Amino acid sequence: MKHLARLAALTLALSTGAHAADQFDDKFRQLDELLPTPSTTRTASGAPGHAYWQQRADYKLRARLDEARRAITGAGTITYYNNSPDTLHYLWVQLDQNMFRPDSDNRNISTLPSREAWQKTGPEGVKFDALRANFDSRAFDGGIQVANVKASGGGALHYVVNKTMMRIDLPQPLKPGARFSFALEWRFNIPEANIVGRRTGYERFDKENKNDIFEVAQWFPRMAAYYDIAGWQNKQYLGDGEFTLEFGDYEVELTVPADHIVASTGELQNPNEVLSAAQRERLARARTAGKPVLIVTQAEAEANEKDRASGTKTWRYKAKNVRDFAFASSRKFIWDAQGIQSGANKVMAMSYYPKEGNPLWEKYSTQAVIHTIEQYSKYSFDYPYPTAISVNGPVGGMEYPMISFNGGRPTKDKKTGELTYSKATKYGLISVIIHEVGHNYYPMIVNSDERQWTWMDEGLNSFLQFLAEEAWEENYPSRRGEARDITDYMRSKNQTPIMTNSESVLQRGPNAYGKPATALNILRETVLGRELFDFAFKEYGRRWKFKRPTPADLFRTMEDASGTDLDWFWRGWFYTTDAVDVSVDGISEYTVSTQDPEIEKAWRKKLRDAEPMSLTEQRNKGTPRRVDAHPELKDFYNEHDDFTVTNADRNKFNESQEKLEDWEKALLSSGKHLYLVDFTNVGGLVTPLVLEIQLASGKKTIERIPAEVWRYSPKKITKLIVTDEPMTGLVQDPFWETADINVDNNAWPRKLTPSRLELFKTQRPQNDMMKDFNAPLKKPDAETKVSP
Repeated sequence: MKHLARLAALTLALSTGAHAADQFDDKFRQLDELLPTPSTTRTASGAPGHAYWQQRADYKLRARLDEARRAITGAGTITYYNNSPDTLHYLWVQLDQNMFRPDSDNRNISTLPSREAWQKTGPEGVKFDALRANFDSRAFDGGIQVANVKASGGGALHYVVNKTMMRIDLPQPLKPGARFSFALEWRFNIPEANIVGRRTGYERFDKENKNDIFEVAQWFPRMAAYYDIAGWQNKQYLGDGEFTLEFGDYEVELTVPADHIVASTGELQNPNEVLSAAQRERLARARTAGKPVLIVTQAEAEANEKDRASGTKTWRYKAKNVRDFAFASSRKFIWDAQGIQSGANKVMAMSYYPKEGNPLWEKYSTQAVIHTIEQYSKYSFDYPYPTAISVNGPVGGMEYPMISFNGGRPTKDKKTGELTYSKATKYGLISVIIHEVGHNYYPMIVNSDERQWTWMDEGLNSFLQFLAEEAWEENYPSRRGEARDITDYMRSKNQTPIMTNSESVLQRGPNAYGKPATALNILRETVLGRELFDFAFKEYGRRWKFKRPTPADLFRTMEDASGTDLDWFWRGWFYTTDAVDVSVDGISEYTVSTQDPEIEKAWRKKLRDAEPMSLTEQRNKGTPRRVDAHPELKDFYNEHDDFTVTNADRNKFNESQEKLEDWEKALLSSGKHLYLVDFTNVGGLVTPLVLEIQLASGKKTIERIPAEVWRYSPKKITKLIVTDEPMTGLVQDPFWETADINVDNNAWPRKLTPSRLELFKTQRPQNDMMKDFNAPLKKPDAETKVSP
């Protein structure tokens, strides 16, 4: 009996499965199962709730730059405020310099793309600088050494260093609303940025190593973030996931060589002690100037390089309500500045750069800083800080509150000394400054969790960068933002969803920068329109400035402020690797029958006459026929065909017309052309349809159809299109605005794809050893010798 029961159950299961419908893939289902449940901390509208809280940390720091040893020694006091409803028994502190330890996880987990990539030769093979970086990083004495960790009362605190994180055990539980202060000391060696460093380091310029540029970041133990969604954000720093930090006030003293110029987060507190009278006068003049004013000229910077001063100076800074602090220091710096207004705030836009950066930097840097603040403020909020700085040094692009490190310089001809720069260098410089200064808005103010979500600052910032570039000049060569620029990535197999942890992202640039920037641009231009999008995006910035949003807060705010359900958009673009690929598969043409036999039979005859003559008919044309020889064989049917209108046809039509109302008669005589168009969603990502309809008169019209057209059938749909005249062609996405990865299937009728065939001469390589042996030996030119 048991066997029979099992057999019956199996038979029932098989019969049920055989008739079960295919599982429906609802592209428009809500994101409720993916987003955290709203609470009094974070509301369903995407706004901070009435119980929102965040921690705070104030810093009083002292640091000394040892130029000869290229090292930092520091000491300071950190005051941590527990604004959470939780009692804390320990604190987590970030020691990001430990990423440079020879035994760090960053080094130990690094892998090659493949064995084949390692074994390639020529331009695709292993580079000198890559292998040098590998060797030097193993030898570099990196990592931060922490000592004398004490409570404010003087008692030593127990602490444990776990790679790039340090846990400090509290002597007493830190209750909600309480604060705790502790002091500590530290030191570390500064990495050479172009070889070992990442986001920080020094750059050497001459063999004697006298004149370096130091760009110093992650230079002190920083409090890890503790917040409602993640608790302690103490994921290890592996190199890609950047920083998650708390806001606070900083008082910082930086002791550097006496002839160094310092650029820093915050406002300089002691200009009388560190600047000359002439520099102070120029700085005052720059506040109201209409163009950048040189505070330190190139001639003065060159003199500093030659006349190395002894002794030190201490530069003192204060910064309010910032999440981090960075600085740059060098005797090579030229310095220019210009004051601008951002709402009610006076801002000093400033640039620091060596002579090697000119003429590019003196022409473009501060102008790009000003342009960034003007454009980003349109779409977010007024810039709230007193300074915005761009520094040229070894770090190609990195952001900190009020200060950014940016690469890009002209090329000097070794023989003639002529300075030139390429188009890519010029626009690359402008773009990187816009991008890094723009990071003041995202994430330095809208303080997302970078360690978890790279895209939340990089993607949003790249989108605003694109808008700022568009406002710089017409036909600006932007790399990211336009839908057509992301299609190569979208069709690739080697990718992860945008909603992937920062350390697991594949193809970081396209994934975390380009794709979210493009998605937001499509949302602005194609889905919502500029007015709705701009209001909603600005509302997101207003709600979350100086707070810590999550992806859910962005998604919910954009929907709440635009009045549009966008769950399908977030799901497809951010949670999948689906692509837009809509194929126009077929079109059927219809017109409304007038029911008038005079018209309808003539129409059918016209169709019949338009049919091609068969091959048999063509070959038999002119052949003698019997009825031609015997005309008496012809009768009524030789004079009339199936398209002859009879009186019976006319009577039937007249009788039917008497039964119709006026509006029904109007429909029969409307003359409208109806087309059933079949679309297939090949790529899987649902998208609005943008249809260019080409008419017989040459006129073109655009019909925009919301993405909800796919809601009942996400794979295939048929759409009715009605026109007043015959349609001669149709193109889906004619402006390439939806990131369709295959435009070859977007048109009806199909269009030819133009291309070029490049021809090359046949070349047979010859190994003429005798010729090579007899070639004269060239002596190396002094200018081209490789320095040790």
